[in-house]
Amino acid sequence: MHTLEKFKKTVPSIEIILALPENQINFWEELFDKYQLPKVPHQIVKGGETRFHSVQNALKFIKENSIVAIHDGVRPLVSNKTIEVCFAEAEKQGNAIPVVDVVDSLRHYSKQNGTNEAVSRSCYKIVQTPQCFTSELILKAYEQDFDKLFTDDSTVVERLGETINLVAGNRENIKITTSEDLLVAEAYLA
Repeated sequence: MHTLEKFKKTVPSIEIILALPENQINFWEELFDKYQLPKVPHQIVKGGETRFHSVQNALKFIKENSIVAIHDGVRPLVSNKTIEVCFAEAEKQGNAIPVVDVVDSLRHYSKQNGTNEAVSRSCYKIVQTPQCFTSELILKAYEQDFDKLFTDDSTVVERLGETINLVAGNRENIKITTSEDLLVAEAYLA
């Protein structure tokens, strides 16, 4: 809900399509009644077997000649500025994804021979969402067959030979996937 509210506040004219696993749609609707959550207008579509398939299902409802922002619902701490910059860059360049610098030291590990070596963190970025694209580009990209190497939308678009444009993300824009992440998010929201 925080995520939907953030996008609606930042882009008031936005049309939100929410892809959910089929077995969670009723639960989502029950939350509104139970907690009397403010209703941000959105359309729900059934998710798919993978992230790729969920996005593919949602794209069926996209209007032509628009900017499409694909965002992880579990990233409620995205900043208004990150959203604005992604939309603006996608309008100019056709696509944009937010990234932040890697601050930890990195090592490349080879499972094949068990070796490892240090790599320069300056050559790497941490990818976030929203990932924004012109509707023409993202619809064309998702006509491709699924590949397990498609870990986000930019990898799908990149397969078409497109260059991906990087913009500054916000460090707080964490993906909540563990109980520890939830504690961090709660601290940010407080």
